[in-house]
Amino acid sequence: MNDELLAERFEANRGHLRAVAYRMLGSVTEADDAVQEAWLRLSRADTGEVANLAGWLTTVVGRVCLDILRSRRTRREEPLSAVPETEAADPEQEAILADSVGVALLVVLETLDPAERLAFVLHDMFAVPFDDIAPIVDRTPAAARQLASRARRRVQGAPVTPEPDLALQRQVVAAFLAASREGDFEALVAVLDPDVVTRSDAPAVPSSRGAVTVARNAITFAAIARGAHLALVDGAVGVVAFPGTPECRVLTFTIVSGKVRVIEVLTSPSAIAALTLEPLS
Repeated sequence: MNDELLAERFEANRGHLRAVAYRMLGSVTEADDAVQEAWLRLSRADTGEVANLAGWLTTVVGRVCLDILRSRRTRREEPLSAVPETEAADPEQEAILADSVGVALLVVLETLDPAERLAFVLHDMFAVPFDDIAPIVDRTPAAARQLASRARRRVQGAPVTPEPDLALQRQVVAAFLAASREGDFEALVAVLDPDVVTRSDAPAVPSSRGAVTVARNAITFAAIARGAHLALVDGAVGVVAFPGTPECRVLTFTIVSGKVRVIEVLTSPSAIAALTLEPLS
């Protein structure tokens, strides 16, 4: 197969591969990286005997995503950003990706073991046969089926619904902001879910997982907290720091059962400009 035809066939599968990777990783940036890695492997492979290119590529993307998920577990870190860089991507396509999964499901998926997550996503969301999933997770088809079944039970039995009560949102976010300003480690841990995840759209800022790690990071950036105030961010209670300046930061919060489960830190001017911000007195 010549290079031009190979590239055309890859582009025909790009949307599918990106959707698989996004559901696996919950991060637009990392999903694009996984798809790019699949292209690099394809360009170096002997594709003469590949009968099902779409299946081959899905397997490669699955393996790349599994490696990323296992690496996160080792580091206890989460993806750098689930927020698209709107200057470099198609906003309509980003919206389709986000709407097709939803914050709640992504939060639940993050609680799964990497192999469970892969088996569940590939089989239940993309109808990949267990015979094809098995070699990716180094299991038999029967064991892969069990992984997906266990993941399915956990997903169905652990619905995560972000808190819609604005009064409770304000109480929790205000407590987080006050504890950050004061450097109160214990108060921060108390308001955070044990598996809280932070993500930033700034490539140089590592994200993290776990109440202890997030609390320590929040104290480290106490100076930013002192320049911040509560605001409605697209209708939910969040935090805005240094508005109207190049250092502007917007923090959004997913609150579940009275605890902060996810914190998104937005620094991109284009991403912030797309938000509806209303100060809260």
